[in-house]
Amino acid sequence: MKRIFIIIGLILSIAGLNAEELENINLDVRGYDVVEVPAGTFIPVMNTQEISTQYCPEGYKVKFIVTNDMYMHDTVIFPKESEIYGYVESLHDPVVGTNASMKIKVTTLVYPDGVSVPIKGYLYNANNNVFGGGISEPVKYIKMAQRQVKVHYTTLQIKPAYGRKMGVHTVIPTGSNEIVVLTAPAEVTHTLTN
Repeated sequence: MKRIFIIIGLILSIAGLNAEELENINLDVRGYDVVEVPAGTFIPVMNTQEISTQYCPEGYKVKFIVTNDMYMHDTVIFPKESEIYGYVESLHDPVVGTNASMKIKVTTLVYPDGVSVPIKGYLYNANNNVFGGGISEPVKYIKMAQRQVKVHYTTLQIKPAYGRKMGVHTVIPTGSNEIVVLTAPAEVTHTLTN
């Protein structure tokens, strides 16, 4: 009951202020300078848990740690020990002839002091950001004779047969150094200056 009277009293006291008094109230608000980090920026990270196509389904949450301070001019835009969160966006199981593959999307960067910034990017891989997905091992190899013209003797070479084995699961091990690439500009307002 006391709370209700206190709230009503506060509302009445604020309503008693006129427009001039409200305009003259100074609030100490921090000025934010937005730093736009361009798309295509690479962020070096370390994986914090093993990510495997064998037991991580689509949507599985992943976490990475930024390994170096990232500077833009004299400003630290992504400090060391910041955390980057994301999830397994797509996953393909192994089949005969092809290994398993996965693609990992990142969505959030959390600064060491707890402030979070939305980012858009992927865990980088030269294969269009897809980990795994290569051709599996051949079922057997065929021995073939190869005649060497200049030295006049024959060598035995091995070539893969046409059949392929069942593919294997793809794993990104714990503690591996990886790279996150931004696919859209990130607007950062929480920065550290030297």
